[in-house]
Amino acid sequence: MLELKGISKKYKDKLALDDVSLALDNGIYGLLGPNGAGKSTLMNIITGNIKPDAGQVKWNGKDIALLGAEYRSILGYAPQQQGMYDSFTGRRFLSYMAALKGIRKKQLCDEIARVLSCVNMAEAADRSIGAYSGGMKQRILIAQAILGDPKLVVLDEPTAGLDPKERVRIREQISALAGDKIILISTHVVSDIETIAKEILLIKSGTMTDHAPVADLCRKYHASGLEDVYMQLFGKFSNF
Repeated sequence: MLELKGISKKYKDKLALDDVSLALDNGIYGLLGPNGAGKSTLMNIITGNIKPDAGQVKWNGKDIALLGAEYRSILGYAPQQQGMYDSFTGRRFLSYMAALKGIRKKQLCDEIARVLSCVNMAEAADRSIGAYSGGMKQRILIAQAILGDPKLVVLDEPTAGLDPKERVRIREQISALAGDKIILISTHVVSDIETIAKEILLIKSGTMTDHAPVADLCRKYHASGLEDVYMQLFGKFSNF
């Protein structure tokens, strides 16, 4: 279980997160909110990239700051920024990330083949990343995030740059992975999470405004769907 207890973070005069508390068990969670809501800050705190000013993040009851490498070993993260080595092939990049994750050499080939298949990149695996389209880079980032069968997967805009068919494929693969994992997805593409999310987390101005299953949110806000809920709470979409 992943627990956030009283998480707050401030950047100079801006309060990015204000006393956020959550408890997540296995399943897919969609994180929705307008630009500047605090989504990226929240994900960076969960992944240990930045420290909160107040509060704790706990994994199975233990503070992640104390777990260190043990926590990182169960974590998979795909950032929105595509900071990869353009001279590497996709396969070499995945081998490099697998080494950082401590995946054993005897498992390496099978594990890389598995994640490449998941994101439909097997045929392009031996091309240089510099020759990839934005969508292909995004798929390789997702592939590295699921290397080693992590128990907590954090995906920031995982389908950015993908065509509609690839978005559907990635959505189906994420859904298939979710049985024994916590998967947190930040996205502006509501259709990517509406049908697969166990619960939607709605955030605005650093505050968690609501969190519930899609059906419950629709009933609560008398909405026709998740997009309608979003429009009621946050107005027009800021990033499409």
